[in-house]
Amino acid sequence: MNHSEHTNTTWLFEITPKNKFFTLNLKEVWQYRDLLLLFVKRDVVTMYKQTVLGPLWYLIQPLFTSITFTIIFNNLAGISTGTVPPFLFNLAGITVWNYFTACLTGTSNTFGANAGIFGKVYFPRIIVPISIVISNLIKFGIQFLIFIVFYLYYYAQGATVSLNPLAVFFPFLIVLMGVLGLGLGMFISSLVTKYRDFSYLISFGVQLLMYVSAVMYPLALIKEKIPNYAWLVQYNPLAYIIETTRYMLLNVGSISILGLAYTVGVTIALLLVGVLIFNKTEKSFIDTV
Repeated sequence: MNHSEHTNTTWLFEITPKNKFFTLNLKEVWQYRDLLLLFVKRDVVTMYKQTVLGPLWYLIQPLFTSITFTIIFNNLAGISTGTVPPFLFNLAGITVWNYFTACLTGTSNTFGANAGIFGKVYFPRIIVPISIVISNLIKFGIQFLIFIVFYLYYYAQGATVSLNPLAVFFPFLIVLMGVLGLGLGMFISSLVTKYRDFSYLISFGVQLLMYVSAVMYPLALIKEKIPNYAWLVQYNPLAYIIETTRYMLLNVGSISILGLAYTVGVTIALLLVGVLIFNKTEKSFIDTV
């Protein structure tokens, strides 16, 4: 090949040193979109493949959790949900919360769960956590359909429930919740490769986080009852997403534009930090995982 032919050649792939400290590799992710869809299919098919009830677990978990919260927090503790039935109030918060936890716990073990694949073939590693976030949308969709069924039931029974016009922006909240779980999960997955015992704290930490995320109580209640500790909830971006969800779907509670702006800022920051640490870890994780 002479010099003129060499300069006019268009290469399909080009191998270059990975010297960028931060990169999303969106072009490369798009080139591997078929693999991304295969990972999504794998996650959906294998999640409950060896269980007795299969996909019914998608329905059982939020229903039983909502019933438990209703008995403990509303009936025994006397937490008021206004004109909205307590069960429906809790189900709205749990449905959105479950999507976040599924994204977080799924992506937090990216390197450990896929070490065999990562060590044999190259593809953009970030495809795996992205596929988890997408596949969990299917689980969220099933659980949200259950919420709609109970919503229509209570509405038919004469309960005071109504959609707020801002409900058209509800998909934005779901994307925000997924990105938040993705960013935090990628950050945690990088820590787990070096500190194995950190993985045991994830499930415990998620449970604690739920209690300061306004899942089972109105955001205004914490400010009224225990104002000295309200900052634990007010600085939690998840609380604003869940509170806004109930405001949009049940027309109860309040919406804070400042709180949502803070949530978007924290989400973007966590995503950038998560990608940065993830990219750094993927270069050497095979030696420590």
